[in-house]
Amino acid sequence: MKLLVNGEEREFVAPLSVDQMLDRLGLDPRKVAVERNLEIVPKSAYGSVALGDGDRLEIVHFIGGGDGVNDDGFEVAGRRFRSRLLVGTGKYKDFEETARAIEASGAEIVTVAVRRVNLTDPSQPMLVDYVSPKTYTFLPNTAGCHTADEAVRTLRLAREAGGWSLVKLEVLGDTTSLYPDMPETLKAAEALIKDGFQVMVYCSDDPIQAKRLEDMGCVAIMPLGSLIGSGLGILNPVTIRLIKESVSVPVLVDAGVGTASDAAVAMELGCDGVLLNSAIANAKDPIAMARAMRLAVEAGRLAYQAGRMPRKSYADPSSPLAGLI
Repeated sequence: MKLLVNGEEREFVAPLSVDQMLDRLGLDPRKVAVERNLEIVPKSAYGSVALGDGDRLEIVHFIGGGDGVNDDGFEVAGRRFRSRLLVGTGKYKDFEETARAIEASGAEIVTVAVRRVNLTDPSQPMLVDYVSPKTYTFLPNTAGCHTADEAVRTLRLAREAGGWSLVKLEVLGDTTSLYPDMPETLKAAEALIKDGFQVMVYCSDDPIQAKRLEDMGCVAIMPLGSLIGSGLGILNPVTIRLIKESVSVPVLVDAGVGTASDAAVAMELGCDGVLLNSAIANAKDPIAMARAMRLAVEAGRLAYQAGRMPRKSYADPSSPLAGLI
């Protein structure tokens, strides 16, 4: 179902009410006003008003005078995003489930692999039939590439296919650990940057390599939390934090997240975002897990901003001792 929201065409999965649309857009219904086809929708009717294909909606809110922007999104390569959760599009049972999970996650950036078109049956559905690049920012990646040459060739094809210059680079060392081959990663990054790509790069959790990649011109550093698809969580929080402190570009944990608490840990370390796929796609209920990941990233970010209490090696009672009976 296509809706024209604030002048932009967006795709949603029907059926959809006004309050469901606001939730998927990450908006608080208490803070906005909605007009549907030139008629104002009362807040009391948000849950009952069903939206239809082609509806035109205006969503407005109050802002202070001036140009100030007060949100907690993050910026990469000059583009600003509200959601700090990035999701992959693989491993789902079908494209419909993929689309539903992405909507539930609130993600704005989705990674897409580059694969050959099925010439035997070109009528087979494609990802873009369900997940529109007009709605989401596609991030072509080099999943499955084991050499710099393979990665560069893949991303040049991706740019030709969709015009994308913001890409995710990963060059794998072997098929067992899927650990990054850092010499080949550095070689590919250098070639891609010279060719005009904006490179977000999957790498080992090594502060020295991370800084080298930033110095080369990579726009985001994406250290692994643990092995791709393992669900082991953040195994080396100290090195992840060191990477965050050593570079000025965004740092996003990539790989290894298994459940919501892992995503929250990554954000509590100060990371700018989290990229994951298997944790949602392989969950018993991918849609529910997508929502959980969305909330975990938000909670982890808020906890980081709030500043955790210091760790102590002794007890400290929360109730005052004065005035005891």
